[in-house]
Amino acid sequence: METTLRSIPLFSQLRESDLWRIREATVSRSYPKDSIILFEGEPGEALYVVLAGRVKVVYIAEDGREVILGTRDKSDFFGETALLDENPNPAHVIAMQDSELLVLRREEFRRCLADMPGMSLGLLRALSRRLRHADDQIRGLVLLDVKGRVARLLLDMSDKNDGVTVPKGITHNVIAQMVGASRETVSRTLRELTTDGLLQVTGRKIAIANREALNRAAQIESATKFQPVPAAAAAAANLARRATDASGNPKDLARSS
Repeated sequence: METTLRSIPLFSQLRESDLWRIREATVSRSYPKDSIILFEGEPGEALYVVLAGRVKVVYIAEDGREVILGTRDKSDFFGETALLDENPNPAHVIAMQDSELLVLRREEFRRCLADMPGMSLGLLRALSRRLRHADDQIRGLVLLDVKGRVARLLLDMSDKNDGVTVPKGITHNVIAQMVGASRETVSRTLRELTTDGLLQVTGRKIAIANREALNRAAQIESATKFQPVPAAAAAAANLARRATDASGNPKDLARSS
C-alpha cells in the first residue's frame, strides 16, 4: 500500500511514517459505473482518491442537462472543496467506469493537513494546477469556436493517456457535455477533423493523427494581435484614404481643396 500511496502526487512527498498513518486512516471502496459518489448540496464528509477507474464532476440542470466540469482519473482526488470551505458539495461526482477509491474522512483529513506539511503543499500544487486549467477552459469557452474547444479537449485528454489516443469511454455525448455544445455539433466537428486528417477514428477509438494541426485549431490568438491602432496611425491612414481617388491614383489635396 505504501508504494501505491507514494505514486499519488498528493502523498508523494510524505515521510514513511506519514504514509503509514494515511494507510491506517483510509479505507478502500468500490463504485460501479454510473453510481453517484457525491451529491451536489450535501455536506462534504471525506476526501476521495482515485486508485482505479474514472469519475466525472457534473452539474445537472433543472431540465436534466448535464455539464461535465471535469474528470478525475487514477491518482487524482476530489471532495476537498467542501472540506476546506465548509460549504456543501458544489457538484455531483459520478463514476464513469467501475472505480476503486481511497477514502479519508473529514476529521483525519484536517489532522493530516495540520501535521503533514508535505501533504498541504501537495494539495496547494494540485489546486493551483486546477485553477490554471479552469482559467484555460474559461478562455476557450469565450474565445474559441466549437472546433477549437473540441481540439483542445482531445489534446488534453490524450496527454493524460498515452499522448496519442483519447481514453476509452469518452463518447461524443461526453465531449459535448465538456465543451458546452450539442452532441450533433460535436459529431459533425469530429467528422470534419477526421476528414481533414487531424484525427483517426476507428469504431469508438479516437486517436490524434496530426498533433501540430490540431494544436493550431486549439490555439487562442495572442492578445497582442488585437491591439487597437494608435490614434496618430489611424489619422494618417484615414488621410491616405482620402488622398486616393477611386482609380488608386493619389489626389492633389491642395487643388481639391
